[in-house]
Amino acid sequence: MRSCKVRKRRKTVWLQELVSNLGMDMTTFFTISAKQAVREKRIPFAISMDVPNADTIRAINDVRHGRNLSHSFSSVKELMKDLDAED
Repeated sequence: MRSCKVRKRRKTVWLQELVSNLGMDMTTFFTISAKQAVREKRIPFAISMDVPNADTIRAINDVRHGRNLSHSFSSVKELMKDLDAED
């Protein structure tokens, strides 16, 4: 029985990670699922995402942790001024 609980926990963690990578929390995921099932009167439905490569994963982690960022801007005007500047 213990191995069954471990497998279930792993699946739950995997689902939480997948949902998070799609920009949602578990409540939002289940709300979307329920509304779509009611609206379409059917199950299952597909929500998918492209699996990022190693470089993209590294860049995502850098942004999440504030690493290797060149510069931040407080406005679009400030960004445009920087883009137009001569290096």
